[in-house]
Amino acid sequence: MKLRGYQQAAVDAVYSHLRNRDDNPVAVLPTGAGKSLVLAKIASDAVNQWDGRVLILAHVKELLEQNADKVRRLCPDINVGLYSAGLKKRDTNTSVLVAGIQSVYKRACDLDPFDLIVVDEAHLISKKGDGMYRQFLADCKVINPNVRVIGLTATPFRLDSGMICSPDHFLNSICYEIGIKELIRDGYLCPLVSKAGVNRADFGDLRVRAGEFVTADVEQLAGDDALVSAACAEIVELTADRRAVLIFASSVAHGRQVVEALRDNHNIECGFVTGQTPADERDELLARFRGDAPTSLLETKPLRFLCNVNVLTTGFDAPRVDCVVMLRPTMSPGLLYQCVGRGFRLHPDKQNCLVLDFGGNIERHGPIDQIKPKEKAARPGQEPPAKECEKCHALVACGYANCPECGHPFPPPDREAHDAKASEAGVLSGEVTDTDYDVHDVSYRIHRKRDADDDAPRCLRVDYMIGLDHWQSEFICIEHSGFARRKAEQWWSERCLDPCPNDADEAMDIAAAGLLAGPSSITVRSITGQKYDRILNQSLGEIPNVPLEEAPF
Repeated sequence: MKLRGYQQAAVDAVYSHLRNRDDNPVAVLPTGAGKSLVLAKIASDAVNQWDGRVLILAHVKELLEQNADKVRRLCPDINVGLYSAGLKKRDTNTSVLVAGIQSVYKRACDLDPFDLIVVDEAHLISKKGDGMYRQFLADCKVINPNVRVIGLTATPFRLDSGMICSPDHFLNSICYEIGIKELIRDGYLCPLVSKAGVNRADFGDLRVRAGEFVTADVEQLAGDDALVSAACAEIVELTADRRAVLIFASSVAHGRQVVEALRDNHNIECGFVTGQTPADERDELLARFRGDAPTSLLETKPLRFLCNVNVLTTGFDAPRVDCVVMLRPTMSPGLLYQCVGRGFRLHPDKQNCLVLDFGGNIERHGPIDQIKPKEKAARPGQEPPAKECEKCHALVACGYANCPECGHPFPPPDREAHDAKASEAGVLSGEVTDTDYDVHDVSYRIHRKRDADDDAPRCLRVDYMIGLDHWQSEFICIEHSGFARRKAEQWWSERCLDPCPNDADEAMDIAAAGLLAGPSSITVRSITGQKYDRILNQSLGEIPNVPLEEAPF
């Protein structure tokens, strides 16, 4: 089995790090890039070339099975064992052991020394505390002080502590990293596309605890039947040509509402998987959704829609997925990446993967290929948020549903757990979206660049109302020179019978007098990752046929 060029480069970078440094490296490869093959190559080389013993750690049984299978296929002569309660395997004396962290974290002494430990989904290792990974790796270090640890991950950061590499961590430095856009460009990952539009959800009022939206709040807010129905109607409309639609719901109750809305309103069967779904039922649903149902299920209708709650974020390999629906908000950039990453894999039946974000997540975290952890800002002395009881006027913390002083119930918050429409935000940086809008109103004002000198040239700022609360701006450089001035003259000549003035005040007077032709519609170009949109084209009305000297000043 031959590695792709970037996979071999990752392997070489790991080896170089291990030879030249005493600490432990991390290789970063996007979801769908084939981390299992990189892992298998490192494990097989460690055994065959250096006579070492290797442990491969993961946290879900799907990853354990994938990793063991890849090592066996790459090197069929290597004895590969499995240690997992979920898989009912307890191998201990093999050259390569693939183990579930939940099954072995207290049993390091039972497994004999390892020379190399490879951690799949290495971002799960906490930088602090006494989690399972930290406890187990510390015990392995006692058994063999020379053991080396290698991390593989698509997201080298954690919501609670930032980047996973640091001098005092088990993982110390990123030795190799390749991005999503490079792999899409080279044909190794599936292109992502998103829906265009202007509606934006506002999640500023949702409470946050331990770095994530409060579960109880989201569960309560997701119970709006009208909201779920509207979102499901849009999902059905936008996925008419999609073969495998994977939906991430915010809670079990919310997921059931989604399944029922698709069934009752659209006659669509949607599978549903949670942490409590029996193993046999789960395996059957996933097989039907993947399109690889066993012989016993061949007469069962394939499953186009599958809804889940926090169970198909990692280790779920379904290349047919050509639409990912985020029907929930999250404060975790890593979780967003893992969910969207389910659509990265290539498949002969799909040209791209549609991402429908109803949770405002892409606006919150940015394009998928540019996600980075945000630094936590220190807020010394900041008062906790509070609200006033309208009955007894006590000032209490926002978390109370009823006033602790008089028992008066607070009204439910006026907010939504997810939007009724999918976000228009581009899922990849550089994604270009051109959208036509009707113009409802136009306003003009004089603009000078912030912190500019008093004698700095000014612009005429033009704002176009293209929605109930959405405006698009452009700046006409009346007082500038060179190319900017020539553009201003061209803009002016298309809208006014009189020559372009040299003074912004005069331009403002002419605009206020109604002597400029206004557009009935504009075309706006949005490029994901760029801060500002820009106007490409305008459909202008007739130029007012009034000479300047007759203008009503």
